[in-house]
Amino acid sequence: MDLRDGNRLALLRTGAEFFPALEAAIAAARHEIYLETYIFADDPAGRRIARALAEAAAQGVRAHVIVDGLTVKRYLGDIGSRLLAANVSLAIYRPDVTPWNFRHTRLRRLHRKIAVIDGRVGFVGGINIIDDMHTPGHVPPRYDYAVRVEGPLVSDIRAEADRLWRLVALSNFRTWWEQSPPPPAEPLPAGFQRAALVVRDNFRHRSDIEDAYLAAIDRANEEIIIASAYFFPGTRFRRALVAAAQRGVKVIVLLQGRVEYVLLHYASRALYGALLDAGVQLYEYTKSFLHAKVAVVDRRWATVGSSNIDPFSLLLAREANIVAEDRKFANELREALVERIEAGAVPVSRPLWRKKPLGLRLRIWIAYGAARLLIGWFGYGRRHFGDA
Repeated sequence: MDLRDGNRLALLRTGAEFFPALEAAIAAARHEIYLETYIFADDPAGRRIARALAEAAAQGVRAHVIVDGLTVKRYLGDIGSRLLAANVSLAIYRPDVTPWNFRHTRLRRLHRKIAVIDGRVGFVGGINIIDDMHTPGHVPPRYDYAVRVEGPLVSDIRAEADRLWRLVALSNFRTWWEQSPPPPAEPLPAGFQRAALVVRDNFRHRSDIEDAYLAAIDRANEEIIIASAYFFPGTRFRRALVAAAQRGVKVIVLLQGRVEYVLLHYASRALYGALLDAGVQLYEYTKSFLHAKVAVVDRRWATVGSSNIDPFSLLLAREANIVAEDRKFANELREALVERIEAGAVPVSRPLWRKKPLGLRLRIWIAYGAARLLIGWFGYGRRHFGDA
């Protein structure tokens, strides 16, 4: 993990803060734009960003967009054709998705959310290009975070985005290969914050994000707060949380309380008992849909990104997180999480959890067994997950 000094980090809460910041950065572009997203939806937010990209391309800006192939048919709508008509370069990550594709690599998706403009400003987080106030079936807003970055770290974000663009463009267009422009000059220091870009892929960085989490948890002395929309950690992660709680660290985990994906929702609850017994404090966010993937440790270490703490994120998908070692940023994120807990979460009571009804127990253990079978099929395996 290459921590860079001299950065300015701005925490962005939900699409209400993220989309205006992204749109303004795109409007100010003069040379190039890279944007990666799991979902690019044909809705008010998506059309707003698509329009900004088209206007930038009309001014001669090289605009590159990658969307994951698993979500294209459901969400992209007419956005793709509009982007191409506007001379925006569009590539689809692993587009060969069909209902009859049962290969274990099917879920190796592009889940990260990155944008970088002119090599001078970058965005990394968990917010898709989708209107989080009008998502069908969701109580708004989908609560999530992103980070706006200025400073030397932007060059790392730009290099990662350019590397994936060339890989995906070659895969999409076979013989097409855009001549690589010279990289922008190294951004000048823009602040005093220390941070790194940490990615997960299936080649050189298979466990980097998980390792960053585990290192921070192992060093924790006072407090760990984790918010994860989808929480199904493996053995190492669970043991690290339990060990931290047993040595006196206050461990708080904020989880999704509403049912979104039934299997994962109930399977993850099979882990509650052991965590509660160890002294881990669990909260379920019920006010709206929690989509966050963030953590704060000892009010000095923080991460914001696309990676959940589940097998999809930690083993299969391409993910990207910002890790910051900065008290100001960590405290800002901590205050946002504490406010969410106080305003919209309910604690999971250990005595009441132990008395859960038989019907709920059956759903939990059936879901857990099914999840374990799928984990084995997709390659996570006993070595990573172990026993509940």
